[in-house]
Amino acid sequence: MGIEVRFVDPTDPENFRNATDERTRAYFGETLPNPRLQVFPIQEVSDIGRSLGIPLIVDNTAAPVFCRPFDHGAAVTTYSTTKYIGGHGTSIGGLIIDGGNFDWEAAGPGRQPSLNTPDPCYNGVVWTEAIKPMGPIAYIMKARTTLLRDLGGSMSPFNAWAFIQGLETLPLRMREHGSNALKVAEYLKDNGKVSSVTYPGTSEGLERERADAYLSGGYGALIGFELPGGVESGRKFIDSLELLYHVANIGDSRSLAIHPASTTHSQLSSEEQLSAGVTPGYVRLSIGIENIEDILADIDQAINKAS
Repeated sequence: MGIEVRFVDPTDPENFRNATDERTRAYFGETLPNPRLQVFPIQEVSDIGRSLGIPLIVDNTAAPVFCRPFDHGAAVTTYSTTKYIGGHGTSIGGLIIDGGNFDWEAAGPGRQPSLNTPDPCYNGVVWTEAIKPMGPIAYIMKARTTLLRDLGGSMSPFNAWAFIQGLETLPLRMREHGSNALKVAEYLKDNGKVSSVTYPGTSEGLERERADAYLSGGYGALIGFELPGGVESGRKFIDSLELLYHVANIGDSRSLAIHPASTTHSQLSSEEQLSAGVTPGYVRLSIGIENIEDILADIDQAINKAS
């Protein structure tokens, strides 16, 4: 489709500016990127983008309720509703939400030509002009009228209904997800059989500063930890679980676990895995809303067997 994607390290927001040229149309980042779970510097990247006429799109799938990207300058947010919004991993869907806070005309037609020049896909309409009385929502209007029509992606009615049911309890579930996850992370940090723990709520330095700046009410439910025994210990841990499910998904009400090096990232070389943040003994947990004592007991017995 003629779209070029450039990857940058978000730890330093200036990397986005350095990767920008006249063809750059948007910045994209995840609130809690997997597997490193370093909170994305939303405001810093947004400020850079707005100075250049470039919107920041934030995937907030891993931190609904806890993070409000629009409050920090994001122009658009996306969600995989299969995760926390649905809550049970039984329905497939996604959301694109335009905050209505970005001036798509500010940098001139050259920066966002698909919105500022006649669109041959829709009778030559210029989106920024056509919907001006409705506000700065040219992006989402084009997405609804041409991209949805041409590319598909319509959510099934039943899945939409299921996600509406999930939304009704989302704040309650997220509160429990966050509370349980923090207790699990603290347990892992105190466990001598675990060599490292990755979790925003137990991080330090700049990582913790960003977590506190962008997350409120909880630090999410995703946790990473390293078993010193490497790949075999990771596999043994997964095989020993009795309560937690071995699933590549996140955001279920039930607790989930996966060993990326032997599953999701197994097709990569050792060097490629390391560059993606996947080490041999790394295990990712998606902590659910079960009784915390049951969660801790299962993780503890599996670690003991893996060690």
